[in-house]
Amino acid sequence: MSLQIPENLTGLNEDEVEQSRQTSGHNRMTAPPKSNWWKLLTEILKEPMLILLMVISVIYLSVGNYGEALFMIVALILVSGISFYQDSRSKKALEALEKLNEPLSKVIRKSTVVQIPTHEIVVGDLCITSEGQMINADGRIVYSNDFTVNEASLTGESFAVSKGSGQEDSYVYSGTVAVSGISVFEVEAVGVNTRIGKIGDSMTGIIEQKSPLQLQIERFVKGMSVLGVVVFLLVCAVNWYYTRNFAESLLNGLTLAMSILPEEIPVAFTTFMALGAWKLMQQGIIIKKSSVVETMGSTTVICTDKTGTITENSMHLKAVYNYKNNRTYEEVEFDVPELAEIISYAMWSSEPMPFDPMEKTLHKIYADTQVEDLRNEYIMIHEYPLEGHPPMMTHVFQNSSGSRFIAAKGAPEAIAQVSELSPAQRLTVRSYIDDFGKKGYRLLGVARSHFTGVNFPEKQQDLPFEFLGFVVFHDPPKKGIREVFKQINEAGIEVKVITGDNAQTARTIAAQSGIIGYSKMVSGEEIASMSEQELRKTVRDKVLFARMFPDAKLAVVNALKKNGEVVAMLGDGVNDGPALKAAHIGVAMGIKGTEMAKAAASLVLTDDDLGKLLTGIAAGRRIYSNLKKAVQYIISIHIPIIVAVSLPLFLGWAFPQIFTPVHVIFLELVMGPTCSIVYENEPMEKDTMSRNPRPLSETFLTWRELSLSIIQGLVISAGILFVYQLSYRDGGGEETVRTMVFTTLIFANILLSLANRSFHYSIFESFRNRNILLAYVIGTTILLLAAMLYVDEVRSFFQLSQLNFAQLLTAFGVAAVSVLWFEVYKLVKRFRLITAN
Repeated sequence: MSLQIPENLTGLNEDEVEQSRQTSGHNRMTAPPKSNWWKLLTEILKEPMLILLMVISVIYLSVGNYGEALFMIVALILVSGISFYQDSRSKKALEALEKLNEPLSKVIRKSTVVQIPTHEIVVGDLCITSEGQMINADGRIVYSNDFTVNEASLTGESFAVSKGSGQEDSYVYSGTVAVSGISVFEVEAVGVNTRIGKIGDSMTGIIEQKSPLQLQIERFVKGMSVLGVVVFLLVCAVNWYYTRNFAESLLNGLTLAMSILPEEIPVAFTTFMALGAWKLMQQGIIIKKSSVVETMGSTTVICTDKTGTITENSMHLKAVYNYKNNRTYEEVEFDVPELAEIISYAMWSSEPMPFDPMEKTLHKIYADTQVEDLRNEYIMIHEYPLEGHPPMMTHVFQNSSGSRFIAAKGAPEAIAQVSELSPAQRLTVRSYIDDFGKKGYRLLGVARSHFTGVNFPEKQQDLPFEFLGFVVFHDPPKKGIREVFKQINEAGIEVKVITGDNAQTARTIAAQSGIIGYSKMVSGEEIASMSEQELRKTVRDKVLFARMFPDAKLAVVNALKKNGEVVAMLGDGVNDGPALKAAHIGVAMGIKGTEMAKAAASLVLTDDDLGKLLTGIAAGRRIYSNLKKAVQYIISIHIPIIVAVSLPLFLGWAFPQIFTPVHVIFLELVMGPTCSIVYENEPMEKDTMSRNPRPLSETFLTWRELSLSIIQGLVISAGILFVYQLSYRDGGGEETVRTMVFTTLIFANILLSLANRSFHYSIFESFRNRNILLAYVIGTTILLLAAMLYVDEVRSFFQLSQLNFAQLLTAFGVAAVSVLWFEVYKLVKRFRLITAN
């Protein structure tokens, strides 16, 4: 059966499309313009670190230190170049995600139905929309068949509104959702000219809410910035007191400000999240907003549908039960005359253009078994959409002579309930439902009705139905699904199965799939009758939720959230929309998911593979862990720089200005790539997915973690101060002391970047996690240090001296002691953990 569209609906040709686009524009909402390279560079140059570099360059030029000024300008170009590279990578990743998230729309052009990206719809296009799809432009219906729309996005009212070409209300609007039927509408407004576009235009000034992690990081950076200002003023004052040299005092203060300012942290956050989302996209996981990556690692409960998620969604017709002769027929018998009626009515109760696998199967079986195919002779004149608890649906088809098929299908309990059956007959039907359910089969009850008038009852349940039997589908669990659930359980994540199927079928499939606690079951009707306290306890204890309807699904998600769980909800239908929207992570299916489900979700699995969600959760944990490592590294390495710049001055040591801005900026050039490029590329630690999820309310750095990073920094500080005094007492001049302190700090930085790859495993075990970028950064740093020590022109510029082998060994030895004590700490920590278990 094909979509019967009047012949006069031919649509636009290519010239008309282009002319309309020139007149009315693209079908896009007003959005902030994409950042070009000039705007991106301007934003980067506003960063505090770059402003400091510009100020220092000006000071050097004003006092005649042209070499230092040139170095600062080169450093300015390098730092801005690194930031530009990172920002452009992040923005390109986000733009790629935007393109993938754009839905396709069906339009009629030159009498042919084609699919186009939604932004290419133009005024005058003929758009086709059907059940479960988002309407993507404003227009007037020119053809429809029992078409209803949910306009909650505009009106706030969630009920379905009937619309049609011959009705008073014949207009549809962008952003609303088709609930049932099918329609063709002529586009009259696109983009900002649509009703929702005008609303959206008034909201462009609204700032998107930041995630808890973003807020925590911002607070930390602001705190460090305030500290930097205070210490800057203090250093300027102390230096002025000793030297009465304003330019030197200002340079010293700016040097310390540069050492305190942790500008790498917000850059690292943006880079980690955007590139994380981009990498997941390449694996078939489309994330609509990069901050979702952060939440994924905290998932504690996965609420999953059964059909197509746990099962193959193959919907193979296994058997047909004929109620009239009380007999079940296997596949080889489907063409017998006794089944013609039930197969025929099962097909007529399906959509004319089926998208559901069961309905596709019923159309195929009908074509293969019926003596005469009547589908092209009948059109649907009335439709009752899927509704009720349990649900059912009814279709009315009629031919030119007035002959009708009134067919219903749905949950077998629902069909039996509306049919004219005695209590004994209902018990017989119930026993068959249980028997098939225990085998894991999915059942649809089928019934027929007769109605001669045109004023159909408001509810389908009011029609007189004759029970015909069941169509029995076999939809086995996916291969490898047991292993997926095993890994989910090992990750400390609970699984709840939420399905519209009956209890027996759901229980059998859950058992075959390895769901822990599958016998702990509750129904949607029971959920609906519970108080809030009862519901919160029930969702904590139960695992299997059968015969669920939209309100019950939403209630379960909200109750889990109130219990403090971080919920990932998987859904594919229109009725899953509210629950997907309410969950922390709404997950839609890319293949069988409706546009409504995809619009409500924050994440789309392109191949409907539940295992991909596990991949996403693992990526979320890896990214969060690596971001934390990067921030702890930044804190630890900044402390000794601050100490080296400030303490000799405050204590009145022989060489108070041991580091100048050129030394600090070199260290910044080493630290920037390490934290935001190297750590972002760090592989996941081997026990990451065997740990329990972190609470979403947990602060980014606990006091214990922050204290550990501060201690690491202070121990390195003690090491470089020891080298300072050792070199000075051995008779070293300012350049020798500076070189020893600087070299020790470079070695400590390299060792710290290696040690902090894991806060649990040893540095040697971490070598098994291959990270080629780390090797590149360390190799480059060592080569640059060698040039600074042994190339005369470079050494002279940085005011350093050559070091002999003993001095190099001393610098490395002190760096090793000041960093590698952490390896002993990790060993003791692991030993205590083993003995405790």
